[in-house]
Amino acid sequence: MNIGAGCHGTDRAANEAPVSGDGLRHRAGWAKPFAYDHPVFRMIELLALNPSLDRTALAAQFAADGRVQIRDVLTDASARALHRVIAEQTPWGIAYGVGTDKPVGLTAAEFAALDPARRTAIREAIEQAMRGRDYGFSYARYPILDAYLQHWAPGGPHDIVLEHINDAPFLDLVRGVTGIPDLRKADAQATLFAPGQFLAEHSDSHVGEGWRIAYVLSLCAVDWRPDWGGYLQFFDDDGDIVAGYRPRFNALSLFAVPRPHAVSYVPPFAPVGRYSITGWFRDR
Repeated sequence: MNIGAGCHGTDRAANEAPVSGDGLRHRAGWAKPFAYDHPVFRMIELLALNPSLDRTALAAQFAADGRVQIRDVLTDASARALHRVIAEQTPWGIAYGVGTDKPVGLTAAEFAALDPARRTAIREAIEQAMRGRDYGFSYARYPILDAYLQHWAPGGPHDIVLEHINDAPFLDLVRGVTGIPDLRKADAQATLFAPGQFLAEHSDSHVGEGWRIAYVLSLCAVDWRPDWGGYLQFFDDDGDIVAGYRPRFNALSLFAVPRPHAVSYVPPFAPVGRYSITGWFRDR
């Protein structure tokens, strides 16, 4: 099992998202220009919404199920540009969780500095936890909000992605589909589930911190076989899977939290490519 990244539901940055309802770029101290002259974005608008979305039907489905997956949520050009950012320009760090221990997140440089013995010890600890009833996870991650707040790459593509997620067109889509007009901000992390990685069943029970809607913007650019795992799964009270979303390209999954869910184990024979941007929309 590979060590992955992402303190899903526990990272510090998720507890201090700085954005307002008018978008992160309007908050004094964090304002940054939308760098459309960046080579990746010339003539392409990141997170440009598909104008053909049937928002009424999507809202009805969310109202009935508490979840929905919006296929082809972005224009094709926008989705492909966004995929290039995530797949080709992301310095992947790692994070993992073992039982009740505090989740660990490492930058790409910190992960590279781990010696083989330490990596083996971490992998074995995760496997031991999952043999019983303990919690665990492992996946590659780049904390977009942390990077924004700490100025890791000011004005870079990941900063621009976060600003777009918190700006009116995208935020208004989520408000309209979920029927929650008081959603005011969102955090974000880039994630990559590689062979041997997974996110065990959990509920995202951070309602006191304003979490209302979890999201997964799927950017898997290969025709993902069901046998390759990596499904976003939802469970009922008996532990049965009641729904599962296959890794897809240009699909936005939204679901109300808390709600039992997981990302299923990616087996060793699966290709690397389960890319996404994930986070939570908040009302405070």
